[in-house]
Amino acid sequence: MSDSTALQRTPLFETIQASGARMVPFAGWEMPVQFTGLIQEHEAVRNGVGLFDISHMGKFIVTGADSLTELQKLIPTDISNLAVGKAQYSVLMNDQGGIIDDLIIYNQGEKDGKLTVPIIVNASTMEKDKQWMLDHFQGDVQLEDLSASHALLAVQGAKAVAFLQELCDGDLDSVGRFGHLEAKVSGHDAFLARTGYTGEDGFEVMVPAAAGIELWNLFIEKGAVPCGLGARDTLRLEAAMALYGNDIDDTTSPLEASLSWLVHLDKKGEFTARSILEGQKQDGVKRRLVGIEMEGRNIARHGYAVVQDGETVGEVTSGTWSPTLEKAIALAYVPIELAKVGTPIEVQIRKKVCAGKVVKRPFYKAG
Repeated sequence: MSDSTALQRTPLFETIQASGARMVPFAGWEMPVQFTGLIQEHEAVRNGVGLFDISHMGKFIVTGADSLTELQKLIPTDISNLAVGKAQYSVLMNDQGGIIDDLIIYNQGEKDGKLTVPIIVNASTMEKDKQWMLDHFQGDVQLEDLSASHALLAVQGAKAVAFLQELCDGDLDSVGRFGHLEAKVSGHDAFLARTGYTGEDGFEVMVPAAAGIELWNLFIEKGAVPCGLGARDTLRLEAAMALYGNDIDDTTSPLEASLSWLVHLDKKGEFTARSILEGQKQDGVKRRLVGIEMEGRNIARHGYAVVQDGETVGEVTSGTWSPTLEKAIALAYVPIELAKVGTPIEVQIRKKVCAGKVVKRPFYKAG
């Protein structure tokens, strides 16, 4: 492999590799796909505490008086009233109405005399995202990239908050869903956000790289189960959370991707591709991302065709066997006339046409 195609590694790579994790290429990074096994890791999150290294994610700090105002112009979601200590999930839009990336925007309010807005973006798109923002920002806005210097750990699971609270000097119970705070975790200054990608409660913890290695080892010593990309994928799919590059990309609009709750046409002024989304809202979209439950143990995987009367009419974007539900589940783009909950669906799986139906999302919701 040449230097130009060498996989990137997070600060925790050597620690994780030494633990015996199986490593795989992912979005240009060498990442753990599993440690003890996908099912064990999946169930650790659903029933206890799972630990993920997500340091490959892009970590930006946007500062300046115009930070929120300028970000407001690049997303379809109204963040004009985003409260200090709160966060908003949204999507960066391109000029054609497609999704450049999905991201989370956090408002920390005034820090050191500057409005401070951390942003977490996907690993595969971080350079594209950064350049798009820099090309469009005007006024008093600066962007600092902490992607290489900081680690990001996800402590996720039914018992994750109580687990983390024992090591943290901040009051985590006072932080609501999509809230955040700065506190010390085992003596390390950390940014903690009650966000995640598993459908369970928990926090994502951002610290300098060296502290990330220490905390990873400490969390495992205290009983957290290390988890890889395999469990991360089954967990997020049960929660029907979109994966960029599979379920959403720069050719899909948020209205097609069943993300209409992010589009606030009546609450905000001009933003990138507003006119396109207005047209789609008025005329309706021709396809939509839906949840599918397959019959039996037939797993509809990424790239499989959705068929009707022998013709391809859509495509599966994500699919797996759900360890929690013990069913085969999938996300797929289908024609709008097939998008209603309860509609029978057929998927071409190798040489066989297999039956399923459109179901309500998410497939799983924590109790």
